[in-house]
Amino acid sequence: MNKSDLERDYYMLKGPLAKKGYDWWWHSLTAYNKETGEAKPFFIEYFVCNPALAEDEPTLGQDPENQRLGKRPSYFMMKVGTWGKNPKQIHNFYSMKQFQCPDDKLDIRVGDCALTETHMKGSCTVTEEDAKNHPEYMSDAGDMRWDLDIDKQITFNVGYGANKLFRKLNSFEMFWHAEGIKTQYSGTIWLDGVEYEVIPEKSYGYADKNWGGDFTSPWLWISSCNITSLKTGKKLNNSAFEAGGGRPKAFGIEIPRKLLIGFYYEGTMYEYNFARFWNLVKIDFDFEEGDDVHTWHINASNKNSRMELVLYCKREEMMLFNYEAPDGQKRHNRLWNGGNGWGEIKLYKKDGTLIDHVKIENAGCEYGEYC
Repeated sequence: MNKSDLERDYYMLKGPLAKKGYDWWWHSLTAYNKETGEAKPFFIEYFVCNPALAEDEPTLGQDPENQRLGKRPSYFMMKVGTWGKNPKQIHNFYSMKQFQCPDDKLDIRVGDCALTETHMKGSCTVTEEDAKNHPEYMSDAGDMRWDLDIDKQITFNVGYGANKLFRKLNSFEMFWHAEGIKTQYSGTIWLDGVEYEVIPEKSYGYADKNWGGDFTSPWLWISSCNITSLKTGKKLNNSAFEAGGGRPKAFGIEIPRKLLIGFYYEGTMYEYNFARFWNLVKIDFDFEEGDDVHTWHINASNKNSRMELVLYCKREEMMLFNYEAPDGQKRHNRLWNGGNGWGEIKLYKKDGTLIDHVKIENAGCEYGEYC
């Protein structure tokens, strides 16, 4: 489905999730060094945890004193950074008492950080000293500012699995909505004093959100809207690929090794969604951690089509992402995350006819299992 649904981008932490839940808005894109023109991938994430437990200062779950007192985390976290050469993640935390967002639209404001459907700006700074002395920040040192317009062009809507009733019942442990599997960004990013220009048609951007009571393991994500047909050599400007999931939990029951996949190919959505059981969806995936390059494989089929994907990303251009769950535990300690993935997809009709063989570049990619 490529049906836009802005309600799914609203702030969701009501009811039980207010005391044990997270909500995040994720953006990733490629920008270009203003002086050299070199491409660099960035991410910007607005992250909320356990708002109903708010104190005057942010409560960090990895702080030994909070662990001793049995306190669960509560904060707004600005998580930003870059992949590629010298990848880094930078975290700033705010008390949820400083967070503002209405119920009926996306309009986040905290400190000098803001986010709507069409614009975001802010800053995030951690000194070398603070990064070293405060492991509870789970952060590298760095300084990043951004001021960007957002134009979400293609949506992957997972359907009834995140509809109003299921949201109200908190039926899934981790909900997902990808309003912008192709998003064009424009504006400026500054990283450690260097200015990067964001050019809409070369930003290869992506925007989604996740919310729920816990994360998933395994946790897989792959996304690209820089797609070229290897049959014709043409850039596919009305296409985007998206895959996410791992081991969802519905009403407390694990559904092992399931993904939600959408390949929007030049106006047609090829969807492999385990929740649409009537489409006879089958999916296999694996991930191989290499010394130099990590590799993902996905094979998926439904009653009308099938696809094969292989994706690569250099190990040195990725990093291990840091999140703590709403209960304060940090279970994901090998969550590889990157923004420079490349690979190929073969898309077939059910009878074996090749629809297209494409290459994907500037891909966001992630894989992790609890360890």
